[in-house]
Amino acid sequence: MSRKKRIKFANNALATNVLEVGKPLYETIKGKWNESYFLNSNPIVLELACGKGEYSVGLAQVFPNKNFIGIDLKGDRLASGSQRATELGLTNVAFLRTNIEFLQNFFEVGEVAEIWITFPDPFNLKKRIRRRLTHPHFLEKYRAVMQQDGFLHLKTDNRELFDFTLEELAHFGVRDLEATFDLYQSEMQDDHHGIKTRFEQIFTEKGFPVHYLRGRFLLMTMLNE
Repeated sequence: MSRKKRIKFANNALATNVLEVGKPLYETIKGKWNESYFLNSNPIVLELACGKGEYSVGLAQVFPNKNFIGIDLKGDRLASGSQRATELGLTNVAFLRTNIEFLQNFFEVGEVAEIWITFPDPFNLKKRIRRRLTHPHFLEKYRAVMQQDGFLHLKTDNRELFDFTLEELAHFGVRDLEATFDLYQSEMQDDHHGIKTRFEQIFTEKGFPVHYLRGRFLLMTMLNE
């Protein structure tokens, strides 16, 4: 392990806005994020595979009355978001170090108001498609923790992943679905407040269009009708 990574991991161990193995709240936080961490009743928004947490930090600045949690397995990446949030004095951002497979270990049914997936790995090889964060395997996990009116958001430059997601959501069951193949030429761009991840910045500067969608999961009662 490089010296730089060791420093970042050490910073995570001390950071109050990072929850990871070995910290007391890591084992007990499920269903208690507002009560035990944020100390308010504001809506909880997740950024999955958040990397350095640019989106979580950016949204937290725009929406001080919402609580944001960036989730990633890479501790060195989370350290960057943690430090940035601390520098900005943001108390409505936290970072959770875990695999998204274990999402339901950390959030109770209906505890989450929104989920953002921003520029995830598209996993284009057929044998890895199940690892896509918009595969039904993961969609089931999201629906399990989301509030009934909560939005799922996806931003990506990968058309194959975007088309796959639209198809899977159609089968899975969503309502109020809105989608665009070129976000920054659409009426929805204002809803993003100019916030971009590092990867998004790179791709947009190269002229790649950004695909975006949002929708709400169908209620279980609707699916059973």
